[in-house]
Amino acid sequence: MVPGNGSIVTEFILAGLTDQPELQLPLFVLFLAMYVVTVLGNWGLITLIVLNSHLHTPMYFFLFNLSFIDLCYSSVFTPKMLINFISKKNVISYMGCMTQLYFFCFFGISECYVLTSMAYDRYVAICNPLLYNSAMSPKVCSNLMLGSYLMAFSGSMAHTGCMLRLSFCDANTINHYFCDILPVLQLSCTSTYINELVVFIVVGINIIVPSLTIFVSYGFILFSILHISSTKGRSKGFSTCSSHIIAVSLFFGSSAFMYFKPSSAESMDEGKISSVFYTNTVPMMNPFIYSLRNKDIKLALRKTLIRGKF
Repeated sequence: MVPGNGSIVTEFILAGLTDQPELQLPLFVLFLAMYVVTVLGNWGLITLIVLNSHLHTPMYFFLFNLSFIDLCYSSVFTPKMLINFISKKNVISYMGCMTQLYFFCFFGISECYVLTSMAYDRYVAICNPLLYNSAMSPKVCSNLMLGSYLMAFSGSMAHTGCMLRLSFCDANTINHYFCDILPVLQLSCTSTYINELVVFIVVGINIIVPSLTIFVSYGFILFSILHISSTKGRSKGFSTCSSHIIAVSLFFGSSAFMYFKPSSAESMDEGKISSVFYTNTVPMMNPFIYSLRNKDIKLALRKTLIRGKF
């Protein structure tokens, strides 16, 4: 990856989450704690799923991939963010910025489609339980994940490739704490029309299509649950889906708030706060959302601790 023709800027300055010096150290401590919890939570969930054979099912296959993605996703920008809190000059090279942008897009888009696959898995399990083993066979699950990563690869290549064609002349301060698409576009001294069109198409596809798929899946799920005669059965159905609905709402809601708004300076400042939800909060919360009320995970944790493999 090399800068586009005519590029003068060889490094960018990240404005960070806030410009108030007295907040830098408290925010460093807060986000360090969040990152440690994110790494331990997602790594712990990955370990439990690998070590316990009763978790080798489609639902936990997708959860394994979600934890892996969250672990990588938060690691794309959090270490740099933490360094910036305690350093005087928050500099990132051009190459570093483009690399960060690529992996941010890749893991972000991957998460969209993994959440969609998980919604489809719950739909088949509740609405067509007799067909579950064939509809969610290992081959189908693998193809769903392969499709997720291919969509992520194509989307991230589109964003990064279009960004590389731009020239950056004098302005080099990114109004964000990482190299996000819209704040970087604001610095270009050449036309960003193609980039904005790509953002509209790629972000639209990767947020709207998964959101609609999830919405329709849960519409059918809700319809099926309401037709379950026993109260215990309905309660179990709602309990199974509630964790996924919470995770989806947090991730897609905060992402949509960031990308479907005019890219003014004020909206960018609001967008930084919104970004914290899908870049830091969601990866940290997902292990807890999917495990605190999950009997299978609790059983796996007990068995693993007893075996002394943790």
